[in-house]
This record gives sequence, structure tokens and C-alpha cells, in this order.
Amino acid sequence: MAKLILSVDGQVLKEYTLSKERTLIGRKPHNDIQIDNLAVSGEHAAIITILNDSFIEDLGSTNGTMVNGKPIKKHFLQNNDVVEIGKHKLKYFNDAPAAASAADFEKTMIIRNPAKAAPTPVAADKSMGDTQTNLKALGGEVVKPAPAPATTQPQSPAAPQPQPQAQAPRAPEPANAPAAPAAGALREAAIQVLSGAAAGRTLDLTKNLTTIGKPGLQVAVITKRPNGYFITHVEGATYPTLNGTSLGGQAHSLGDHDLIEIAGVKMEFFYKP
Repeated sequence: MAKLILSVDGQVLKEYTLSKERTLIGRKPHNDIQIDNLAVSGEHAAIITILNDSFIEDLGSTNGTMVNGKPIKKHFLQNNDVVEIGKHKLKYFNDAPAAASAADFEKTMIIRNPAKAAPTPVAADKSMGDTQTNLKALGGEVVKPAPAPATTQPQSPAAPQPQPQAQAPRAPEPANAPAAPAAGALREAAIQVLSGAAAGRTLDLTKNLTTIGKPGLQVAVITKRPNGYFITHVEGATYPTLNGTSLGGQAHSLGDHDLIEIAGVKMEFFYKP
């Protein structure tokens, strides 16, 4: 399990295990890691831990947060990274193999699109900056290819042997094999936007980590685990809601048709048939 070693001027003060999904760092007593120093803001930074991975995010602190000597807003933590908050240092240790990449955390998928967005990839819209979206329009017409006309040729009695070779192309059987998923496999899921400019669109939850919301206002991450899908608050002064109840700082499992509200947008989580 990942841990942090807090020190100041080379003197080790305390060791913290990152057992929570959201670990707050700041000067006020309610923080998980309290650093009682005027250079530290009341709520200075937060560390989000998902599976074996963690990233740190500055919460708009007065004096900023640095990692390995460089100021950061959000940073994917790697073994032996050193977080600097004022004169205090937090060294990050994690020998477990990474379950995700930095890109999974850094690219927030915003569920906010023009109402008349065409099926063209929204990521190509430069107005979205460096954010991405995988939202797909619902109700799109699916054009099925016309079946190839069956050519029935009378078989000549003089050539009975070639008939077995004509049977070989009958290998579409394997195409139906994937229809039988492995027992206990996690069902595919998605979220559908219910309000706002992107109402009626869906986002397939294909990655281990899918971040949704509006950076700077409210962001949450949906994690895909062997035992289901979970949502965790990542960024913002207020928490998103799940079925009308505030998420708080901990992860919550998602059930079929659960209602999420984040950054003023309502959406529904559902399992795909």
C-alpha cells in the first residue's frame, strides 16, 4: 500500500498510509494530514488513490504545491516523488505496479457539448482545449448492410468432390462464440446525460478510470473494478450527488439506473444489455 513520509528540514515527523480514496492535506484539524504551519492553506491539497495509483491536486492554495521542485496543479504520483508544501516535504512510496497511466487522470471527460453536435469527434473541437469526450449520440440510425444474394448453383454430378471445399467458408460460427461471456465477468456499463446541452448522449465506461465533470468546478472519477463500478469525488469545493445524496469524500458503488449530478448536469448510470 502506498504511503507518505512527512518531514521538515530533514527531520521525519510522521508516516501516513494512503488507505483512503481521498486524503486531504492542510493546516486545519479536519485534514487527514495536518500541517500546522502558516505557509499551508486550510485545505491545501488532496491525494486521490484509486487501486494502486495516486495523484495529488492543489486545491487553490495560497502558496502552491510542488512535486520534485516543480509547481503543479495536478500530478500523477510515482515512487520516490517528493511533494513540497511550504517547508514541509512528503515523500511518496509505492512499489506496487501501476494500474493506470497519468493520462487517465489528467484528461477529464466533460459531459458538456453543443446541443447540435454532429457525430464528428468532439475531441477535434479546439474550443474544448485539452479535454476529451467520448459521448455518443443516442438514437443514431444504424445502416445494416444488405445481405449478399444467395447464389444457388446446381451441382454437377460430375464434380461432387469440390463440394466439401465450398463448406469451408462456413466459419462464421466463431463469430457467435464471444456471445458467451466468461462467468463472473463484469458487465459493460455507461452513463447517459439527462440534462444540459449534451442531454441524450452516452459515455461508455470502457477504461479503468473515467473522469467526468468540469475542471475547476466539480470533477469525479468512475473506476471500473472486478467487483463493479465506483464513483469518487476528485475536485471542487462541493461534492457531486448520487441519488440526491452528497458523495462525501469516500468512494460509492454504482447500481443500475443510479442518478448522478455533477457540475449542474444530471446523468444516469446503467448496465448495458
